[in-house]
Amino acid sequence: MKITYVSNFMNHHQLPFSQRILSQDGVEYTFVAIEAIPQERLDMGYEDMNHKYPFVICAYDSEKKMRQAEKLIDDADVAIYGSCPDSLIMRRTNKGKLCFKFSERYFKEGTGLLQVPHNLASAWKHLKPFENGPLYFCCSSAYTAADLNRYTNFKGRTFKWGYFPETKKYNVDELMKQKLSVTSAGWKHPQASILWAGRLIGWKHPDASIELAASLKEKGYSFKMSIIGNGEMEAQLHEMIRSKGVDDCVEMLGAMSPNEVRAHMESADVFLFTSDFNEGWGAVLNESMNSGCAVVASHAIGSVPFLVKDGVNGLVYENGNQEHFEKQVRRLLDDDAYRRKMGESAYTTISDTWNAQVASGRFVELARKIIKGDLAQTLFEDGPCSSAEILDNGWYHANES
Repeated sequence: MKITYVSNFMNHHQLPFSQRILSQDGVEYTFVAIEAIPQERLDMGYEDMNHKYPFVICAYDSEKKMRQAEKLIDDADVAIYGSCPDSLIMRRTNKGKLCFKFSERYFKEGTGLLQVPHNLASAWKHLKPFENGPLYFCCSSAYTAADLNRYTNFKGRTFKWGYFPETKKYNVDELMKQKLSVTSAGWKHPQASILWAGRLIGWKHPDASIELAASLKEKGYSFKMSIIGNGEMEAQLHEMIRSKGVDDCVEMLGAMSPNEVRAHMESADVFLFTSDFNEGWGAVLNESMNSGCAVVASHAIGSVPFLVKDGVNGLVYENGNQEHFEKQVRRLLDDDAYRRKMGESAYTTISDTWNAQVASGRFVELARKIIKGDLAQTLFEDGPCSSAEILDNGWYHANES
């Protein structure tokens, strides 16, 4: 089976899937990069992977490379599309050739009455031309299926997917002991280490973590909170820490490389994920769960309904509900055994199911089944490549937790 993956550029989220699918029996695989990695990402410490791996074709390098890429797309048994122009998808759908689109949700800005004209126009431009197939969707958000079927009809062609960053294998007992033993210079040994990581921008709501810290401190909790990242809210957050008097328990560490962030996750007891519906997937959830963190995450984040079973392998809170957010965090701080259980279960979720090895094997099996004309929606019960059902934005409420 020849598989060609077309997207903007190779990155550390796509690399594990690419490497694992290369190891599948009977698979020839090529990744087509249609643009160079942006300088902004390079400045943040990201590696330029486009020219590093032999299975990557840099179509933007020359006309010759672009023609080579187009032939790979045309000749593949299966083409996968990430971020790319619709014209590259139409090369195959117009010929009835099997395609998959790896996609986050389409309508992040909402689906209320005011958004209908814009959303409808976008759906008819970017989705309607593919409504009759053969285009299937691997949904890198639990809300993608609902968006796809709001103005167009892709029922029966949506499957659970995601981002699959590197999955590390740990001795879980040793990992949990490491979390209990970590201290930072100038800090007293905390009851719990709490971590927030991401860009410091409005829709990620890092300020919610500082509001949380102020309330926890007032209630007498002993903890250390670390915030990793940079962005437009950085000065505002520094001022919040000062004005709320939490500079003795909250530290801002600035931007870090992905490897440095993972090291902090390995040391953290609790990971906070506070984004709203603008967070398409949120790979920090995979990474923090893989690192054995007990996560507390907003229900609006695209990865949360797929990865987190509330009270089983992490805790979900109602997006924007600060009181509920704090309640869920306090459940973890009040019970060391419960916190450890959430962290261990989170690790198992990623190491056993939601990883590149499982996803690549299932994807090949799914593609082969569709090519044969067999029913594919029931191939897997849960996890990658299982059926992605329609999920409304309001599926979760605080009184249900």
